Amino acid sequence: PGFGRHLTMQSPVCLIDNDVDGKLFVKESALQILQKIEQPVVVVAVVGLYRTGKSYLMNRLAGKQTGFELGSTIESKTKGIWMWCVPHPTKAGTTLVLLDTEGLGDVDKGDSKHDTKIFCLAVLLSSTLVNNSQGTIDNKAIEELQYVTELTEYIKVKSSDDDEDDTEFVKFFPSFIWVVRDFTLEQKIKGKSVTEDQYLEFALKLKSGNSRPVKEFNLPRECIRNYFPSRKCFTFPFPTTSEKVSRLESLDSADLSFEFLEVTDRFCKFIFDKSEIKKLKDGYIVTGRVLCQLVKTYVDTISSGQVPFLENAVLTVSVIENESAVKEGLQVYQSGMEKLKDSFPLELRDVCAEHQRLSSIATQTFMGRSFKDSEGTYTKCLEVMPSK
Repeated sequence: PGFGRHLTMQSPVCLIDNDVDGKLFVKESALQILQKIEQPVVVVAVVGLYRTGKSYLMNRLAGKQTGFELGSTIESKTKGIWMWCVPHPTKAGTTLVLLDTEGLGDVDKGDSKHDTKIFCLAVLLSSTLVNNSQGTIDNKAIEELQYVTELTEYIKVKSSDDDEDDTEFVKFFPSFIWVVRDFTLEQKIKGKSVTEDQYLEFALKLKSGNSRPVKEFNLPRECIRNYFPSRKCFTFPFPTTSEKVSRLESLDSADLSFEFLEVTDRFCKFIFDKSEIKKLKDGYIVTGRVLCQLVKTYVDTISSGQVPFLENAVLTVSVIENESAVKEGLQVYQSGMEKLKDSFPLELRDVCAEHQRLSSIATQTFMGRSFKDSEGTYTKCLEVMPSK
């Protein structure tokens, strides 16, 4: 498969797996794929309870009928986080990275915090987070998203002890889409028809009062509202008759309801048009290669039981990327000067001119790859290139 400029992945691969003790680790083969993607990435992650049809939507976003495994049996199919990188259908020069996460709420898991870790990784890695649930957005559905209330325990912006403001988190967090599957209610509030987004905002309304039940009711809603100020909702009707639902991926469009297909198309179009390129603090654009470093940093930190500090992760990526950028720049210069030896003897004037030319190309090569070298530390490394 050709990577970098045109990427071809025929099917998804496991990006983050669990070992026999349930500890999360990154698959080297998946990192090698990301490492080769020099394009900016739009990262869409889907979370939700297992057996709610998350994988179907991800396959549609990939422009395929099958790929991510659909769990039609009681057992949860997806373990860890699976990744599918495809050329972005509407943004030229961009790669769409789809992350399908292990179904949350699977009773077979031993580690009670496992789901929270998967949820946190989906938040940390994505530029758009899709929460997939069934039925209605009622109190139960919001309580099932309890992981949102634990995010601040698992993610910190800075390693200093200063109290952190929610607005700091928001700079790093993805936009949020709530997908409601098998929605059968009329979209009405107090007898008046409402849009999907109004339906979501109504479900996230806070109650007034200070009693304990009111605080417990408000907490997950406050977290969703504060951490994800950019919110969107899609309500999907039943896709087909109940006996065919378990075969969703093998059904033709003719077997699926027109309304279901219409919402699916709207959902895909919205993601393609509105999902942003993944960025870090201060607007730094994430390429596949940078995402590769982020995955490693976050998974290593979370697996070792520590809390990932977002600024430290950016710092780690910066060091790795800039060291590589210096190496690439020097390589360009050195191989050019080696070639020059073949033309010896030369006038000093010609050697100096070639030195200047290669220095300039080396600097451009460095600038093309450098990452947040605001202090100019790494640029200085290039300046010490031999001038003889």
